[in-house]
Amino acid sequence: MTERLRAVCDTNVFVSALLSRNPTSPTKELIARWRNDEFVLLTCAALVDELLEKLAERGIAPEDILELALTLVRLAEWVDVPADSIVPLLPDPDDDVALACALLGRADYLITYDPHFDPLGGEYRAIKIVRALPFLWAVRGDKPPDQPHPDSAE
Repeated sequence: MTERLRAVCDTNVFVSALLSRNPTSPTKELIARWRNDEFVLLTCAALVDELLEKLAERGIAPEDILELALTLVRLAEWVDVPADSIVPLLPDPDDDVALACALLGRADYLITYDPHFDPLGGEYRAIKIVRALPFLWAVRGDKPPDQPHPDSAE
């Protein structure tokens, strides 16, 4: 059996999944695949606190927030992130927490839509920093659709 990928999802991934009306949304699929135990979701208390706060701010129904919180407690792998392990690298301290969680949890991926991570160039200490769709390609074992070459006459 191959080892499952390990990933931290930034709070914006969950917000996107819960707010999306698109049934084929990559973030919805990502959450469904996590619930189906297709990869290990890593999280920590600070990330969950931020997530619950953002969901409430966005008007997500309290019962949906509670259901997600209970699912996180039951299914996620919790990482202890001591304050002294958080290195101030990014403009938003919450993003530094996500990065520390990924490092301490031995994540393969950090999934985010936050442009504050862009200066890291898509990777930090062997952790790939990607959006939901590239991570789904890794989980599913498929690849992106072939893109036509810019010089091709199509």
